[in-house]
Amino acid sequence: MKTEDFDYNLPEELIAQTPLKDRSSSKLLVLDRKKGNIDHLHFTDIYDLLNKGDCLVINDTKVIPARLIGEKEETNAVIELLLLKELDSDKWECLSRPFKRLHEGTKISFGNGLLEAEVIEKKLEGIVVVKFNYYGIFYEILDKLGEMPLPPYIHEKLKDKNRYQTIYAKNPGSAAAPTAGLHFTKELLEKLEAKGVIITRITLHVGLGTFRPVEVEDITKHHMHSEYYEMSEETANILNLAKKEHRRIIAVGTTSTRTLETVMHKYHEFKACTGNTDIFIYPGFEFQAIDGLITNFHLPKSTLLMLVSAFAKKEYILNAYNEAIKNKYRFFSFGDAMFIK
Repeated sequence: MKTEDFDYNLPEELIAQTPLKDRSSSKLLVLDRKKGNIDHLHFTDIYDLLNKGDCLVINDTKVIPARLIGEKEETNAVIELLLLKELDSDKWECLSRPFKRLHEGTKISFGNGLLEAEVIEKKLEGIVVVKFNYYGIFYEILDKLGEMPLPPYIHEKLKDKNRYQTIYAKNPGSAAAPTAGLHFTKELLEKLEAKGVIITRITLHVGLGTFRPVEVEDITKHHMHSEYYEMSEETANILNLAKKEHRRIIAVGTTSTRTLETVMHKYHEFKACTGNTDIFIYPGFEFQAIDGLITNFHLPKSTLLMLVSAFAKKEYILNAYNEAIKNKYRFFSFGDAMFIK
């Protein structure tokens, strides 16, 4: 399988630059993954598409203001760090730019010395490990100095940074939002619960594994970076009972999907656990955890497009994407949604 097999042409004007005023007012393309049939609805119609007893699995990670811009202490050269993953207390794996200017021992100052980072390891592909030094509470300092890490295809400034968070975001640690969840409002979730849909949470901190582009021709040679996940005992019990009773498990987003499939493939059941996953899901993958997927429209040639092409046939997905383009759907992080059932 080649990366080129997952390409499609997207007019630039369909890349959503700003979130809609009402989160749940986006369009919803519904794809039957067995037959390839397509329906064009609105996201609020998810209420009618989910049944009493269905388990809706949401990712409650919270995006941190992970983009830091500082100066190299010896030369005042501008250095940008994107915090990807906390490895230990005050020790973070970061994507750096420009990578070539950094070496082990390099010190970078942020906010006139309010925060300092020392490079303790230089890896490949722009990644460094840094140790932060500061006085006070790290996340409070990050709130002051950091910027929300909006994807590079978004050129508009975000007026309200909470619009790049799901309404149920709780556990800080992500370098990008789990964007399928951005469509849910408190009212819609309450309505679903009142209907008897069971809403349960996992955590996966979105890092490089989710948004790193595929740069190899043969997709099987692509290396996924690992991301931290958690599943609670309560969630494991809810999902195991759903499996036993043959009720549907619907993942909200590719991040929830990767967590659920990681746990199921590792333990052959759902289990309270924490860990790091580098699972790469592409056509041929055998799904064991999920029965449905709510997701956004993904970048050409991305691992996320490969994941949805594994859940439904690649031909059905690419046909659905062409239909979405014809119908002027909005694409990517602030764009419209898709329900694959």
